[in-house]
Amino acid sequence: LIFQPAEEGRFGAREMLEDGLMERWSIDEVYGMHTMPGIPIGSFAGRAGPNMGAVGNPTIKITGKGGHAAEPHLCIDPMPVAAQIIMACQTVVSRNTDPLESLVISLTNLKSDSTATNVIPETVEITGTVRTLSDDMMEFAEKRIREICDGIALSANVKIEVSFAPGYPVTVNDPDSTAAAMAVAREIVGAENVDDDLAPSMGAEDFAYYLQKRPGAFINIGNGDTAGLHSPYYNFDDEAIPYGSSWLAGMVEARSPLS
Repeated sequence: LIFQPAEEGRFGAREMLEDGLMERWSIDEVYGMHTMPGIPIGSFAGRAGPNMGAVGNPTIKITGKGGHAAEPHLCIDPMPVAAQIIMACQTVVSRNTDPLESLVISLTNLKSDSTATNVIPETVEITGTVRTLSDDMMEFAEKRIREICDGIALSANVKIEVSFAPGYPVTVNDPDSTAAAMAVAREIVGAENVDDDLAPSMGAEDFAYYLQKRPGAFINIGNGDTAGLHSPYYNFDDEAIPYGSSWLAGMVEARSPLS
């Protein structure tokens, strides 16, 4: 049983793997489970193949020429440049990407070096997140964001610096392992309460690193009709615990029986 430290953005799984987790404990397969609002208590759901998204985190710094807001003609205002970039990046999804591919570009933070209402700032920084279900799509999104920024920098006469920090990779469930996980779930709650073709999520998980090293599966257990994940109103339902515990015990019995 692996405790999952530093999962939320701190790359705990990667650190454990670099420390020899799989080799030191002779791990052949790896399985995990995540509570999921919107799925009834006493239900399980999962899918083979890409299950959760990869993450990339762009940071875009725009440098213009600051000055008095009453004299914009004497400045190079980075604020409208930021607006252009934010709008242009949305066309990467709507106009550059196959509609059957999965890509999310969310630019979520905008801050300048000034808080005064009568000052045009010198610099503006945009940050956000990119989510995909493939490495190729992540590379494409980064390429297009950089190209957009290069073009706008030239037209607006500003300096734009782009950095792109990789986050977690795609969580990919092994087909045979997923079938085994779903079979145990059906034994516990019945076939009518198991969905083995759940749509992929663009959320991300550091469990993906384990699945890069060993076959396995990461599935969802129902938490009922509650607020969504990462909501301040989310509430874990204790009634899910017996189902989750039974599944974990069942996986041990099914995949590592006593000889």
